Amino acid sequence: MQHRQICLDTETTGLETREDHRIIEIGCVELINRRPTGNNFHYYLNPDREIDQGAIEVHGITNEHLASQPRFHEVAAAFMEYIQDAEVIIHNAPFDVGFLNHELAKLDGAKTTLEQHCTVTDTLVMARKMHPGQRNSLDALCRRYDVNNSNRTLHGALLDAGILADVYLAMTGGQITLGLDANSSQNTGEKVIEKGFYHRKPEENFVVTQASAEELSAHNEWLERLRESENGAVWDKLTN
Repeated sequence: MQHRQICLDTETTGLETREDHRIIEIGCVELINRRPTGNNFHYYLNPDREIDQGAIEVHGITNEHLASQPRFHEVAAAFMEYIQDAEVIIHNAPFDVGFLNHELAKLDGAKTTLEQHCTVTDTLVMARKMHPGQRNSLDALCRRYDVNNSNRTLHGALLDAGILADVYLAMTGGQITLGLDANSSQNTGEKVIEKGFYHRKPEENFVVTQASAEELSAHNEWLERLRESENGAVWDKLTN
């Protein structure tokens, strides 16, 4: 059975839904069985209100940029269909879920919530359990798990969703780099799989190829470099 996961991020006009701040960008990256599919969901949205200056300093999105973009109600049906029955992965989920439910409440008077259509996993909660007492912002996790976030000079929903996917996969046992950057398409994200894990099906038979002498030598050189690093070589801990 396929396991469908959606890494999600939003950008907003401000911090508080009680002040009727609105979503101005939704970015989602789809994973099927922990593999990026390229079937991503991304929209900028016209909030019909001014964006706080502090928010503009975080994400760089202005009202002028959003003037010709759709409203949330115009993309809501497509968004709800997209996340239906998936595991939605969010960093600091109460913020994004709160804003999404605020938008949904405007459509049907709070009869529908995000949690009724999907399950939500909060990577901030996960990180705090795994790394108690440490910084667990998305940027801090990128540094901890060696995830490249060099393009993250400003926040962006699709960019951050792609980074979140990298971080989540690294946190849970296998990293895949999606290659989303600030120049990605507004509606789809390019994906580049740099490394990952393939789980063999029982009926598959593979030829086992032994490493050559040159490959073994290169492997040993790499281990020596790792042994000189702060954390040492994990390989030694597995083989000793």
